[in-house]
Amino acid sequence: MDISRRDLLKMAGIAAIGSTVGGLQVAEAETFTTRNVRITKQAPVVGSKLVENPTGSAAKVYFTRTINTENLIRLYKLINNEIYGRVAIKLHTGEPHGPNILPRDMVQKFQAQVPNSNIVETNTLYGGARYTTAGHRETLKTNGWTFCNVDIMDEDGDFVLPVRNGIHLQEVAMGQNMAYYDSMIVLTHFKGHAMGGFGGSLKNIAIGCASGQVGKKQVHGYTGDEMPPPGPIWFDGTMPLKDQFMERMADSGKATCDFFGKHIVFLNVMRRMSVDCDCAGTSAAEPTIGDIGICASTDILAIDQACCDLVYNSYSNHDLVERIESRAGLHQLAAMANLKMGNPQYELLEVV
Repeated sequence: MDISRRDLLKMAGIAAIGSTVGGLQVAEAETFTTRNVRITKQAPVVGSKLVENPTGSAAKVYFTRTINTENLIRLYKLINNEIYGRVAIKLHTGEPHGPNILPRDMVQKFQAQVPNSNIVETNTLYGGARYTTAGHRETLKTNGWTFCNVDIMDEDGDFVLPVRNGIHLQEVAMGQNMAYYDSMIVLTHFKGHAMGGFGGSLKNIAIGCASGQVGKKQVHGYTGDEMPPPGPIWFDGTMPLKDQFMERMADSGKATCDFFGKHIVFLNVMRRMSVDCDCAGTSAAEPTIGDIGICASTDILAIDQACCDLVYNSYSNHDLVERIESRAGLHQLAAMANLKMGNPQYELLEVV
């Protein structure tokens, strides 16, 4: 494989951790050090079967164990070649006083070095602090998201995007203002989720870009004037569950990925990973798994699979793994693969 000078320069300071595709077993790691560059070969962790010698292409997922602003920006600069023009930073800004949302100072410094960028959000489907635009803006102030413009994309309505070869959906209504942007950075707090099992890059755009009163109903399987239970904790068994919900999320996520094409990138920050989403606010369970690091990729399937792999291969992971498996959360990965949204094989490249 030919490697350009630009690729070689970008690879400086990066160690290859290994390639992975599905598998629930973990092999003993092989590690060696040359000039402070660690290279670890490791068997895959998550998926339907163990593939010891994957063939074909592999997506690049960059990884750092140290969670700070410097490393977040550093990883972003490894994947931002196609980011241009008006840039949407899709962030989950959280319910009032949420204890696990990404640190404001980290996001502020990150946003400041992305020219012509806004944080973007949409209103919620469930009744609560972010159900209306007015309430949502008050919550943004409460949580400190005041350092830049936050575009509530469905404030003035929605627009429809097609879902090419969707599993359940042929179209999804997105926040109208999404059409304004040329590029999107999906900046995700990776954690558990009441319905999805885990909330990674897919959940951030599949639910987070869909308009509150139309698109989110489509993704959750509601029709007409049917409404969900009130409040942010609404996993009560009445919504489409497990495989169908994961497939609907993949449909919605595909619509956004196709809309931006090459001009969308993904950053997953694996810190304070409660079993609950940031939509749970102050009622979110205290995290029982340790912080892991930051991942970055241009491939949505590869990054979410890599983060699941890292969770499964971590200590004290029981609660988060139980949440993922009790909701059939790994079916998100299968659904994305079915829709050809990314590569299930990846190389995890550690920035040291």
